[in-house]
Amino acid sequence: MSRTIIDVHVLQTVPPSNLNRDDTGTPKTAVYGGVRRARVSSQAWKRATRRAFQDLLDPAELGVRTRRVAELLADRITAVEPSLDRTAALALAAETLHTATGSKIEVPRRRAESAKKKGEPEPPPQSSYLMFLSSRQLDGLARLAVEGADDIKSFLKAKENKDRARELADTRHSVDIALFGRMVADSADINVDAAAQVAHAISVHQVENESDYYTAVDDENEREEESGAGMIGTVDFNSATLYRYAALDVDRLRDNLGAGLRSDEPLHEPVTRAVRAFLHGFVASMPTGKINTFGNHTLPEAVLVTLRSARPISFVAAFEEPVLAPQAAGGHLRGACTQLLSHVSDIEKAYDVTGDPSWVLRVGAATEPLTALGTEVSLSGLLDAVGMAVAGRLEAGALSDGAGAVPAQAPARAAEGKNQPA
Repeated sequence: MSRTIIDVHVLQTVPPSNLNRDDTGTPKTAVYGGVRRARVSSQAWKRATRRAFQDLLDPAELGVRTRRVAELLADRITAVEPSLDRTAALALAAETLHTATGSKIEVPRRRAESAKKKGEPEPPPQSSYLMFLSSRQLDGLARLAVEGADDIKSFLKAKENKDRARELADTRHSVDIALFGRMVADSADINVDAAAQVAHAISVHQVENESDYYTAVDDENEREEESGAGMIGTVDFNSATLYRYAALDVDRLRDNLGAGLRSDEPLHEPVTRAVRAFLHGFVASMPTGKINTFGNHTLPEAVLVTLRSARPISFVAAFEEPVLAPQAAGGHLRGACTQLLSHVSDIEKAYDVTGDPSWVLRVGAATEPLTALGTEVSLSGLLDAVGMAVAGRLEAGALSDGAGAVPAQAPARAAEGKNQPA
């Protein structure tokens, strides 16, 4: 059975920076090919991609991941029924969320005790872990809570209403939930398997972390006897040419999102829109670790996107042997492009996957070898080309399955299994 999977390969040079640090403040690293590499965790780049969605998608298509979910739902409840006061709305929200997700929604003990000692009002209830719900799910749960506001506990004990609450929490997933998955510890049946997989970014060459010793001067210190720094410290950093990789299972994305979320758009439009947002967000985003210190606002020098029909393929093995910078010219990007071209050609020839369409976005002379791997495009051209290719495959699949098999407004059930939320 033919599948639709998008492989995204990125080469990006980052100057002195600390994009993603460990518990000691040191940039994360990994040993690969027998040498130490710079590393940026998959979680860091998924977070950056999700944040980019705020500028790429309608807020109604996004979700919120927070422990303060009861407060968000209470806001929506009072918007539906303004006559309810804040305390009543929070109580309705807590009971509705508990029924919908199985999670305990209660005031944290320490915060409650602290507020009591200070004579402050009781703080609002929270979930015991981060909860990821879409804007549409919160809106639906708010309407349900208002419907049973007179006696919410009795209302939700009725099987019909309990089932409605569960269904509302497990349908109409947002784009970020559909892409990056969701884990609900107390109700595994409403987990969402991630459609996108993001690898840890690693440098294509050996890297050693460095340390910057810095001082800060007291602006008001003008007396000679108090000369010297007002503060001293160190910050660790490295610089690297990174290989980044992500795979997007369009079929799972379609299952997670459902089809035809609006009656005025084609059935494949939500999936195509999500694909474009993911590509744009992943390619152009940057984790914000120590960004004010280093100002490392770079964009990728090369992006290779391939539309697979069988399985995803990472090309990280192209750099198992680290790139060595030529002594005459310096730099690692040119060597990385050469090694990537050679590896891709060998892999695709050996495994008979040369027919999959590919597109190349590149900058500068060093990346010229990569033009042999696909059609050269700009960022907008890449988004248009991949979007059209995905839409074509979805339309073809709908025709082969029977048009109308997935009606507009169809809810999408989460696939079973583990997930990796961003």
